[in-house]
Amino acid sequence: MSSNIVINASRLTLSYGHTDIIKDASFSVKKGEFVFITGPSGSGKSTLLKSLYGQIKPTAGNLMVGGLDMINIPRSKLQGLRTHLGIVFQDYKLINEWTVAKNVVLPLIIAGYSMDVQQTQAKRLLKHVKLSDHINKYPLELSGGEQQRVGVARAMSKNPFLILADEPTGNLDDYSSNVIWDLMENACGQLETTVLVVTHRIPSIFSIPYRHFIIENKGVYEVH
Repeated sequence: MSSNIVINASRLTLSYGHTDIIKDASFSVKKGEFVFITGPSGSGKSTLLKSLYGQIKPTAGNLMVGGLDMINIPRSKLQGLRTHLGIVFQDYKLINEWTVAKNVVLPLIIAGYSMDVQQTQAKRLLKHVKLSDHINKYPLELSGGEQQRVGVARAMSKNPFLILADEPTGNLDDYSSNVIWDLMENACGQLETTVLVVTHRIPSIFSIPYRHFIIENKGVYEVH
């Protein structure tokens, strides 16, 4: 498999119990591509995303992420892979007892980076998400849109090779949505980060090329 391929699925089947959610799906995503995944509620969008960071194991077929076999990946390798991913959750998953700055650099804390590196990165990213004034606040002092912007900044703190985002702007105001899309566009366009976003709606204004997959009837199809 080419090192340029970040995700490669071949006849991939994902199931809950005996129920197939996605069946016989084949697709690949290259380094630096921006991909939107849409589909009806309950079609398997979040299930597919979870398989890409190892929360769900495929029941059949093959799935490679970052050159690693997600069916047979040992726990230690999976933890290593996750340190190089940026994951944006729909429900933010911030630590309410920690400041905004500390939440942003959680991946750097886990990886053992120095306090200087943490502080520099927190300031840089919070400036990008227009939250410099909130650096010492706590998550519950922020609006939902601001909390999600912190979540996106955290996902980018360790310069991941792949960002996986689950409905990152689902319930947000236009301003916060635009900030998040701008940040992800820049990460993809300037840093060649691969970005894969599950969403109900692709933004009407988007300044970089993207691919669009739709999940329906248990299949994953590219829309051209």
